[in-house]
Amino acid sequence: MRLSNQTQAAPRPQLLSNEILCLSLNSLYSTKAPSRSFRRRESKRSKLNAKPRLNEAQFQRAVSQLTPRFTAEELCNLITLQEDPIVCFELFNWASQQRRFRHDVCTYHITIKKLGAAKMYEEMDNVVNQVLAVPYVGSEALYNTVIYFSTEARKLTRAVNVFKHMRNSRNLDCRPSIRTYNLLFAAFLSRGNNSYINHMYMETIRCLFRQMVNDGIQPDIFSLNSMIKGYVLSLHVNDALRVFHQMDVVYKCLPNSFSYDYLIHGLCAQGRTNNAKELCDQMKQKGFIPSNKSYNSLVNALALGGEVDEAVRYLWEMIEKRRSADFITCRTVMDEICRRGKVGEAMRLLKELQEKDIVDGHTYKKLLYVLEDDFGNSVDKTQLGN
Repeated sequence: MRLSNQTQAAPRPQLLSNEILCLSLNSLYSTKAPSRSFRRRESKRSKLNAKPRLNEAQFQRAVSQLTPRFTAEELCNLITLQEDPIVCFELFNWASQQRRFRHDVCTYHITIKKLGAAKMYEEMDNVVNQVLAVPYVGSEALYNTVIYFSTEARKLTRAVNVFKHMRNSRNLDCRPSIRTYNLLFAAFLSRGNNSYINHMYMETIRCLFRQMVNDGIQPDIFSLNSMIKGYVLSLHVNDALRVFHQMDVVYKCLPNSFSYDYLIHGLCAQGRTNNAKELCDQMKQKGFIPSNKSYNSLVNALALGGEVDEAVRYLWEMIEKRRSADFITCRTVMDEICRRGKVGEAMRLLKELQEKDIVDGHTYKKLLYVLEDDFGNSVDKTQLGN
């Protein structure tokens, strides 16, 4: 009886295996979209499979060029000549295992540069950890390189930690410079276009700027423009204007075209067209030409604020200055002219823009369709009249 029970129970594993096979086949041919975690795993797996391998012959050829008791400078020069970042990394690791050899600032620096430029951030972090673990090794230029590539890899926390390491260093040559602060300003300002996110990061930028000034580092045009841009992006335009007016008086640094462009865009976004026009005129007196963004912002703000004639004047001015009016700007001006009951004037302006090759045929048709959708009957009568 016991034997017969065992015989009857034996086929069950075969049944289970068939069920699993069916399930796997169903999942293989399923029309359902794969989950995010599955896509992430697949992406990671494909990246690992596509990862380039070490060129052993090239590595051995590079090693053979070193003398038995090579110096850090000789290794640095050899790594500099290598085009393959994997060979550079292997040379660095191989040298670490050699007796009587110690890496210097130059070997750490060139290796981090090579790996960062190749976007081999995991390997770069390996080398950076070794740098941070050795208290007597480091330089301002080396740490700035680490901060730069860390921000490029979107590892802002790592960049901030390296910055703190620099500030706490006993070696004065490793302390942050204006270059260090500017790298961090640029990183924080590139985090996104959301005004709330910019508001959150602006507090950090403000603290960094205050810390920089307190440490006796004189702000340059880039750091001051970063403050202006940060305040504009976080919708604190009055604070941006305060920094702008302090540039020459307090920091002995004259504004450049970017200083004006950031402010004109910020003022226009708040509908403060009078202030924006004043700055625009001042900018032109200084010999600067407003950017595409500044002109488009100003024309849009003037049109939406009811100053249509001024908007058209600045539209033609930007065209004379060889600046490009975008589709939204042209549409806004046309819409506002039509809302005042001057559809014929809008059509003539559109035709003139096309004749002067300001708008191409595709854009002309798009604008014409928009006017027909919004002011259909009036546009039809105008076209019949022409």
